[in-house]
Amino acid sequence: MKICVLPGDGIGPEIVTQALRVLDKVAEKYGRTFETTEALIGGSAIDAEGEPLPAETVAKCREADAVLLGAVGGPQWDTIDPSIRPEKGLLGIRKELGLFANVRPAKLFQQLSDACYLRPDIVARGLDVMVVRELTGGIYFGEPRFDGEKDGERFGFNTMTYFEHEIRRIAKVAFEAARKRSGRVCSVDKANVLDVSRVWREIVIDEHKNYQDVELSHMYVDNAAMQLVRDPSQFDVIVTGNLFGDILSDEAAAITGSIGMLPSASLGASNPGLFEPIHGSAPDIAGKDLANPLATILSVSMMLRHAFDMGEEADCIEQAVEKTLEQGYRTGDIVKEGGKAVGCTAMADAVLANM
Repeated sequence: MKICVLPGDGIGPEIVTQALRVLDKVAEKYGRTFETTEALIGGSAIDAEGEPLPAETVAKCREADAVLLGAVGGPQWDTIDPSIRPEKGLLGIRKELGLFANVRPAKLFQQLSDACYLRPDIVARGLDVMVVRELTGGIYFGEPRFDGEKDGERFGFNTMTYFEHEIRRIAKVAFEAARKRSGRVCSVDKANVLDVSRVWREIVIDEHKNYQDVELSHMYVDNAAMQLVRDPSQFDVIVTGNLFGDILSDEAAAITGSIGMLPSASLGASNPGLFEPIHGSAPDIAGKDLANPLATILSVSMMLRHAFDMGEEADCIEQAVEKTLEQGYRTGDIVKEGGKAVGCTAMADAVLANM
């Protein structure tokens, strides 16, 4: 099984290094063979090649069965031409690989319940939400777009567009995911205001005819943002467009207590999928052995499960992470009084020991 590794920027290289140690342990424990190759993306690619997504990186990713990404971006690239900023590399590789579905589980680990930002009575109801976000359409890619001047002042616009096939295929991903969970999908839109959202809702309702065993509900995005804080236990799977999904998935992640704990998968019609932690590059702690590697380690678990159909191996990693938390190991983002404060490498050491 071939994996293209994109360490990226900031803490990316160090968290990816620890995740690959876990992958090596899986190979040893289960007799698997993983072949890895490394490529540049984001700021590191800009510095080396002058662009955030070199053609060589795209080629290596297409040759792989899965892609493991660290993080992209940093303040040193904030003032460069927007067309070649590090984030363009991430958007670009999703587009090149046809990764139209971003799957983000936002689960509150029981061991970290005290780190959750919500009231204890809300936390007690549980928090286990999966956000399925459409990735390659919507306002981030819609045309026409403009950045310039009009009538003597600065002016810009973007266009939110969705075709039926884009909505139908992301709805299928959500319904299929719900079948493996609690069987409930909430489609989030802004159909009271936006024409594109009315199309979205109509297509989701039509696709739901093929999934009558799944419960479907609808919610406007402003209400969904409020309800995620008010009572996240009401949600199972949330499906939504690119812009709304970008915001809601981060909100769902944040209320769990630490975005350093949460993985994600970007999937297409076939492999390779892209697996990455949802947090950023955290340049302020890069190179200091302070980063939390658990989200990247759990991204390896998602990779094994979704790309290679290795459920037992994925379970092994997830159980080791939970045991590590039960033992009190904590990086700085989740540390509490009485916990065992450790760095990036030591946290991975603990997970490896528990495998």
